[in-house]
This record gives sequence, C-alpha cells and structure tokens, in this order.
Amino acid sequence: MAGGEDALSAGGNSLDDLMPSEDDLLYEEELLRNPYSLKMWWRYIQARADASERRRHLLFERALRALPGSYKLWAAYLSGRRLVVRGISPRHPALSALAHTYERALVTMHKMPRIWLDYLQLLMDMKLITQTRRTFDRALAALPITQHDRVWVLYLRFLSQFGIPVETAVRVYRRYLQLEPTHAEEFIAYLKSKERWGEAARRLAGVLNDDTFRSIEGKSKHQLWLELCELITKHPAEVTAESIDVDSILRGGIRKYRDEVGRLWTALADFHIRRGAFEVARDVYEEGLCAVSTVRDFGLIFDALSHFEESLLAAKLAAAAGGEDGADGMETDEDDGTDFLLKDSGDDTDLRLARLEALASRRPALLSAVMLRQNPHNVAEWHKRVKLFTGDPTKQILTYTEAVKTVDHDKAVGKPNTLWIAFAKFYEKHGDIANARIIFNKAVQVPFKYVDDLATVWCEWAEMELRHSNFKSALDLMRRATSVPQRPRKLSQQEERQLPVQERLYRSSKLWAFYADLEESLGTLQTACGVYDTMLDLRVATPQIILNYALMLQEAKHWEAAFQVYERGTALFKYPHVADIWAAYLKSFVAR
Repeated sequence: MAGGEDALSAGGNSLDDLMPSEDDLLYEEELLRNPYSLKMWWRYIQARADASERRRHLLFERALRALPGSYKLWAAYLSGRRLVVRGISPRHPALSALAHTYERALVTMHKMPRIWLDYLQLLMDMKLITQTRRTFDRALAALPITQHDRVWVLYLRFLSQFGIPVETAVRVYRRYLQLEPTHAEEFIAYLKSKERWGEAARRLAGVLNDDTFRSIEGKSKHQLWLELCELITKHPAEVTAESIDVDSILRGGIRKYRDEVGRLWTALADFHIRRGAFEVARDVYEEGLCAVSTVRDFGLIFDALSHFEESLLAAKLAAAAGGEDGADGMETDEDDGTDFLLKDSGDDTDLRLARLEALASRRPALLSAVMLRQNPHNVAEWHKRVKLFTGDPTKQILTYTEAVKTVDHDKAVGKPNTLWIAFAKFYEKHGDIANARIIFNKAVQVPFKYVDDLATVWCEWAEMELRHSNFKSALDLMRRATSVPQRPRKLSQQEERQLPVQERLYRSSKLWAFYADLEESLGTLQTACGVYDTMLDLRVATPQIILNYALMLQEAKHWEAAFQVYERGTALFKYPHVADIWAAYLKSFVAR
C-alpha cells in the first residue's frame, strides 16, 4: 500500500532496505507482545530517524494501522510526507498520493483543524479549484463553529487566487458574511476589483442602513456614503439593474450629512446624466440650488449646472454644424406653417442658449436665497434681495411680503421695523398712498421687540402724511400713538415691561418729541403746551425738551410760564443733566 504512495522516494532502493535489521528485533518483539503501545511505536520511529524515507513511511503505516486514532502519529507522518514533496510540480503523482493519505487521516482526524488546514493548503498548491472548494466546505461542516475562523482565513486567501470563478467567490463570500457580518468591507472591495458594481452598491447601501455596523477599516459612515455616491454615479446601468433606489439613497444622505450636501446633489444629478435623463438631471440641479444653505455647496452645484448646460449647448452646436453640410444642397419649399409637426427639425439651440443666459442672470437671486436660508431673520439680506429685483415691482412686493412674514422679531439680526418702513415707502414712491397707509397700519400692530422700533414706524407714517400735505392726518396719527391706555390700577415698572410694546408706546420720548414739534409747527400755543405738560406729567421729558418748552414760551412772551417750566425741570433732573437747565434758567431770569 505504501509502495504506490511513495513512488517519489522509491528510486533505486531494494526490498532489503524494508526488512527489519538485527537492531530492530528488540522493538519488533516488544510490538508483537503489545502492538497498541503508542510509546513503543514512537520510540521505534524516533530510533530510525536516519533511515530512508521509504522505511520511515512504512513504519508510520504499520503504526497507524494499529493506532489509527493517534493525532501524534498522523501529524508526524503527514509532516514528513510534506517535506518530501516540497517544491515539486503541482501535477506530480506524489502530490496526489499525499492527498489520498490526508483523506485517510481525516477518517479519524476530522475534528483536528491543523490536519484540515494542511490538507487545504496542499490542495491550493495543486490548483485543484473544485476539489479545494468542496474540501473547504467539508472542513466547515466537520469542525465546530469556534474553529471556523481559522478555516475562513485560508478560504478567503484561496478566493483571491488567480483563476477562481467570480461567481464561486461571490457565493462563498455571502456565506462568510453570515458568520462575520462586520467584514462586509472585504466583500465590497472584492466586488469592486471584479467590477461587480451593482452588488457592491447594494452591499454598501445595506452597510449604511445598518446602525450597528462598525467599520473594521476605521471608516466613518460619512466616508462610506461618499464611496456609495461615487459608485452609483460612475456605474448607473449596473446599479439600476440591481433595482437599487438610488434617488432615495442619495436623498437620505442629503438629509443626514449636511456638510456634504452640494457633493451629494451633484452626484444624484450625475447619476441621471449618465443614464441619459437630462431633464431629470436639470430638475435635480434646480432642486439642489433651492435647498442648500451654504455658499460653498451653492457654488459647487451652480458650477456643475453651468458646465452641464454648456456641454449640452456645445454638443447641439456641433451636431447642427455637422447637419448643415447635408442640408445645403437640398431645396426647400415655402413653408406656410401648416405642417409644423412634420417639418420641425427639432433644433432647440436657441432654447438651450436662453437657458444658459437665464441661469447666469439668476445667480445673484439664487445666492441671496442661500444667504437667507442660513438666517431667514437677517434684515440686511432681505433689503439686498429687494434691490436685486429693481425694475420688477411685482417681485419686490412679493419679497417684502415674504420678508415681513418670515422675520421673527426676537431672532432678528438688524431692525425689523425697517422692512415695514421700506415696504410702505415703496408704495409711496409709486404713488400708491392708500396701500402705503395699509402697510403702516399693519406695521403699528406688529409686536416689535423694542418700543423705539414701533415709535419709528409711527414717526415715518406721520412724515409720509406731511410729505403729501396731510397735516391734519399727521396730527391725528400722533394723538392716536401717544394716547395713554386706560388701566384699572397703576402698574409697577417690572409689570409694565411684560406688556406688549403697543401698551408701552405712550412713554416713548422720541414719539413725544416728534408730536411736540408737529404741534409747534401746525397747532396752537395751547395745544403745544398741552403736549409738553403731558410729557412732564408722564416723566418722559428730557433736558432738551425742557429747554425747548421754555424757549417756546419765551418767544410767546410768557415769561412766568417759562420760569415755571424751568422750575419743574430742575425738580425732575439731577446733576449733571440739570446743569444746562440751570444755566438757561439763570440767563433768562437775569435778562428778564
């Protein structure tokens, strides 16, 4: 039996070499008495370490016939056999004989992973693909699950060898992922190397949808998303064949990864471009321009869309130039327009050129929209946006309307009352005073954050009436604005601060000063004095108002009343604010 398997070492050895010598008689007699003694067989084999390979193999065969379940004997025997055949051709008969020996060993050693691994390595060296694959499957079936990781390391190395069918490797990898799902990246890398783009994209999408997945290569979910985007956009046909919902995948990434929104939008558009769906790609670009909130992402999408439109236009012009040569020699009949559908050449060059020009002209407005998406409560950006539509009153009105509806007065950057004032002045500039009054009337009902903002709106409304010589209306507005609300009891300062600005407007020094100026210019001395006295009673007067009141009375020759105003002023204020009042009081008193 050993002779057929030891063909490699047979050489010129004679049969006499296989017969026991006088030195072997001691071991042979002992083995006759106890043929199942592993210790004796092992001492016998060790004592004949310098014997020929053929004789040593015969000893191993005899020992294993008596002790077929000895791992020690099998391991030593197979190790020696491997050393003999090392470096020979994979097609040599000695390798096949060694493979048969391994099969015999596995009858009893099928639970020993080392025997399996050595056998599998031998089959890999012999390039027997089908037999190797089946032996791997047998090893996985025979060994406990705790030993499978040792087999899979060699199995995966076998799959990476040249000449392994891709379908075989893919099926084996799928089985491996059932044991080690965290090694999905290895499978994805293999699929990419074999240009199986569709399944690679599907596996990568599955990894991203698994919240428990952790990359063994240290990649973040963000990096995996970018890999998926690149894979999808460069190989749309293969990805579509796998029934992967590319649109949903990329839009999910857009919602999740806000710092790469521009790149993901361009990737989605590029996917449709490679599929030939140009109109869909254009819609994606437009949607992206209206969705991004950073200038960097906007610039990325806008440049991509511009390049896309320019490419389409260049291709159309090239096609038109090629078609002109064939059309020059053809006679054309007079066209009365009745056969448009039959005679239309489909030349849409002018339309594409107009699209490109419109895109360039829309850039400032689109960029303004991006800035407002960053902070919709930025008052200055709303004013800039209105200026962009100069010459288009309809868009300006719509912009003002959106601005006053969007800006939150508690979050506003800037003064939100300027939007209302500019809106009203826009109507005034176009001669529509009625709508300007409507805007002002709505503005004074807005719950501004500060009283001064509301007072400014009232003053601007009155100034508009003055510009159009509506003096009585201006005075009525000031009386309405400064009217003191009726309350059942006097509130503390802390309670009054909690009230809306409309309830606190009557204490605005700016509003009262403007009202006093109007009464001095348009009213009588008595009405003007009434306004000043009310200011003093409400304690909203400033030192300058005291001086103005006294000066008005002095000009009207009411000296005693002027001195009384000075006295009230000195009682209201303390040093250093009262210094100017005392100086004017003493000067007037001495002059009088």
